[in-house]
Amino acid sequence: MIQFLNNFIKLKHYIIQIDTATEVCSVSISIEGVALDYIQSSEPNMHASLLTGYIEQILSRNNLRFSDISAVAVSMGPGSYTGLRIGVSTAKGLCYALDVPLIGINTLESMYSGFVKDVNVNPDSLYFPMIDARRMEVYTMAFNVDGKQVLPTQAKIIDELSFAEFEGNEVFLFGSGANKFKDLFEANPQVNIISEFQHSSVYMSAMAWKRFCANDVENLVYFEPYYLKEFVASTPKR
Repeated sequence: MIQFLNNFIKLKHYIIQIDTATEVCSVSISIEGVALDYIQSSEPNMHASLLTGYIEQILSRNNLRFSDISAVAVSMGPGSYTGLRIGVSTAKGLCYALDVPLIGINTLESMYSGFVKDVNVNPDSLYFPMIDARRMEVYTMAFNVDGKQVLPTQAKIIDELSFAEFEGNEVFLFGSGANKFKDLFEANPQVNIISEFQHSSVYMSAMAWKRFCANDVENLVYFEPYYLKEFVASTPKR
């Protein structure tokens, strides 16, 4: 608590933001809720080799030191099992080393926050951020235009009747799990697939700052990624 109060009275509050929950490896810095800079890559299976280098690069090019950081925010899941392990372990290591708080952000909430900033939202529409969970399954939740949760975080198998219960509402699907449903909903005017959306740690900025100000931070000892589903190991195919 003493360290948190000392951080809060600094003139500027920089937060490192890490997101490795999806196919994007993303690191950003925000200052009091506003994104300052970011580095990211969608190159597959490179999170472990890129992440720490990105953190050092973004600090260096903004003339910041590790001692300038007031907190670390991390995308806590749901998402890729391996990606979440990499991001959360790196974030916890930074927090231990710097003696700063850790802020966990639900990946789907962050995706929604980023999406609604860049589109003209419809008051009667529902928004479903989606993370691919193999085959026809996704990790998702639903929001209305005011940001209120319509459906909680869940693993959901999508079929042609998945959104029938929301008859009368236009539905927007976006994220890495949405693109595979283009053919499924091609003839359904209710469902819109937004294929150009790409996730980023930048989208955590406002939420991370709000939680930092409220001291809504994680317990470093017990904090774990939000996997949603148990990890099942499989034998690689040739």
